[in-house]
Amino acid sequence: MHAIDTVIFDIGNVLIPWEPRWLLRKLLPDDTAVERFLAEVNFSAWNAQHDAGQTFADGIARHTAAFPHYGHLFQTYFDRWEETIAAPIEGSVTLARQLRAAGYRTLALSNFSAETFPRALSLNPFLDEFEAILISGEAMLIKPDPAIYRLLCERHGVQPASAVFIDDSLHNVEGARRVGMHAVHFRSVEQVIDELGALGVNS
Repeated sequence: MHAIDTVIFDIGNVLIPWEPRWLLRKLLPDDTAVERFLAEVNFSAWNAQHDAGQTFADGIARHTAAFPHYGHLFQTYFDRWEETIAAPIEGSVTLARQLRAAGYRTLALSNFSAETFPRALSLNPFLDEFEAILISGEAMLIKPDPAIYRLLCERHGVQPASAVFIDDSLHNVEGARRVGMHAVHFRSVEQVIDELGALGVNS
């Protein structure tokens, strides 16, 4: 078994909480209307297109053409995107810092729009502490496609068997495992610390 020397973090809901409903509740009359909107427009798939590299200009135009009664919501989501995130998960930020202090490489790999990531970075300067960050919208690849994990490894000299990936999405965790990485499904900071410890990674 290879010793683990690299810990790779997802960003959304591992380091920074993200929830589009926080903004939508300010724009729609009640939770029923919010859930109706999310389901009707297949919001998660629409958002994933931007994570995969589509510009918001294109995404907003196409979805407004299909759902003209919601056009203002698509534009407002982009304009007020900062209202979909919250303060960093301090336990995760601390864990990353402790891992670096203990000698581990720390990188980040996230499904994120190339247009919104700089806005997240400006609000969360701790992200600059990572050795490297690979953003799906910049790579034009999206987790759990094996190609994005391989790109991270090739670009930054990471051996998959010597790395552990942390993500709140089980699909993305399974994607990392398919390319030979260890992986932990994030549910709480304490649980991640325990699972890292079981892999011999101690901060």
